[in-house]
Amino acid sequence: MLPSILLLLIAPAGEPVQMAQMTIQQRIIIRVPMARRGKAPPRPSEDEDGGWQEKKGPRCIALRSIRGAMIAVDDAVDLILADTHRYRAKLERGCDSLGFYSGFYVEPNADGSLCSGRDELQARSGMSCAIDLFRRLVPRDDDD
Repeated sequence: MLPSILLLLIAPAGEPVQMAQMTIQQRIIIRVPMARRGKAPPRPSEDEDGGWQEKKGPRCIALRSIRGAMIAVDDAVDLILADTHRYRAKLERGCDSLGFYSGFYVEPNADGSLCSGRDELQARSGMSCAIDLFRRLVPRDDDD
């Protein structure tokens, strides 16, 4: 504010003063690391889902609670939360989860949540996949 006033004081009296407005925009991207680092994993098989059973999940998950991710099936990325809960983000048809083996990025919305039907995961390779739905993962009973 003070520099603007000083410029007005030193401007010649007869000339019109022009004002301009500048808008600064900021883009925030959150990186979610994979739980296991290293080379690309072998393609997961149907039996290697880690002993987890899928249940109905929420529409959205708070971004601040996500601590890491894993790949257990071809069409989804498993999210590991701070409270040790796990959710499976099912990807849109045609998306292969192995593209996310080195982690992924998420652009947060104003509500701070990652939502199915709205948000997408962006692989470091540039690939991008929308999230179709979330499934809650619970340990599989040996009786099943």
